[in-house]
Amino acid sequence: MLASIAMNHLVAFAMERSGHARVWLAVGVVLNLATLTWFKYASFLLDGWNGLTALLGAAPITLPPVDLPLGVSFFVFHSISYLVDIHRGKATAQHDPKITALYITLFPQLVAGPIVRYRDVARQFTERVLSVGTFTSGVQRFVVGLSKKLLIADECARIADGIFALPSNEVNAAVGWLGAVAYAIQIYFDFSGHSDMAIGLGRMFGFEFLENFNRPYIARSLREFWKRWHISLSNWFRDYLYIPLGGDRNGVVRTYLNLFIVFFLTGLWHGASWSFVVWGMLHGCVMVVERLGFDKILSRAPRILSHAYLLLVVLVSWIFFRVTDITSAWRFVQGMFGVAPTGPIPHHADFYLTTSTVLALGIGIAGALDLHRPILDRVVLSTTGSAIVHRARTMAILLLFVLCAMSVANSAHSPFIYFRF
Repeated sequence: MLASIAMNHLVAFAMERSGHARVWLAVGVVLNLATLTWFKYASFLLDGWNGLTALLGAAPITLPPVDLPLGVSFFVFHSISYLVDIHRGKATAQHDPKITALYITLFPQLVAGPIVRYRDVARQFTERVLSVGTFTSGVQRFVVGLSKKLLIADECARIADGIFALPSNEVNAAVGWLGAVAYAIQIYFDFSGHSDMAIGLGRMFGFEFLENFNRPYIARSLREFWKRWHISLSNWFRDYLYIPLGGDRNGVVRTYLNLFIVFFLTGLWHGASWSFVVWGMLHGCVMVVERLGFDKILSRAPRILSHAYLLLVVLVSWIFFRVTDITSAWRFVQGMFGVAPTGPIPHHADFYLTTSTVLALGIGIAGALDLHRPILDRVVLSTTGSAIVHRARTMAILLLFVLCAMSVANSAHSPFIYFRF
């Protein structure tokens, strides 16, 4: 990380002072991508190479284990956005290396996002304002995110982990769909919870990060889903890859190719595994189908049908995200739709349900689908400006914090899903 900070600081300085900004940008991007490739993908690429050379009878090449630096995917993307924003004139190079280091190592979101683009926070390093109000707001946002993780995501993980631990040929429809729904709720509340914690923690120190989630499961198309899910990653790939490749400006074929490239790399960014690539390509294929005109059909269809379509696509694709072996993932999907024979051992969905997991899953589904919003809006509108609302919010935050403390005391360590990306 220190080498990365020094390299990016010097490259940005050279871009601004020399007459060869484009050359220095290329040097910086190549070095950043080389760092990410070596630490994250060296073993994956070597396994692929050995698989090809084995067909020719060549001896495999061995490589000592490469340890993955914590948060490398995020701080490399931060560094690239820093250099590109300077080259595009949307930001100026930092002359103070401490500020460059602060941006790349900004701890609230370093290890699992959201991805903070330099141009969005550049002025905050020197002009941010601290106040009791913003600190209090940050604490509240942090506690809400912590509650999402501990009280909902970790409880749903008890369901998902048990079901996905089964042999894939023993998954029936009821168990398969329960596992898919539980994992969908788990990963949403796990990752959006971390984003809330990062936004809240940043706000305590006077930083304002952009939102990273906007209730993606209420979307009516996959295109809308990606405008709501992991917004910082979507924006990063759009601004620094899709648009530079030409976006949708060079004809239909080039647009679809650009979409495939973006989603292939989106899948690969999540991990050095073919299952992530398949997950990304599934989303890419569906995006192309929607671009071919299916999105117009969805916009005219009843909301319940377009919403059901989106949930079907997302739930099925999550299986390939969760199961590392592609064959096992496909068998799991077949079991969900009852088109594959199940093993001799019967598995019942209620075996994976307890009072706490059912409660967490129910609250999670209601929250993810925004089912509580009409009731909440009516209550807020009827008591706008009331001190009762403020006191109730404060008591709710305190209660959530106590429940989180109890959960931490009574459970084992459960890392965030996106820590490994």
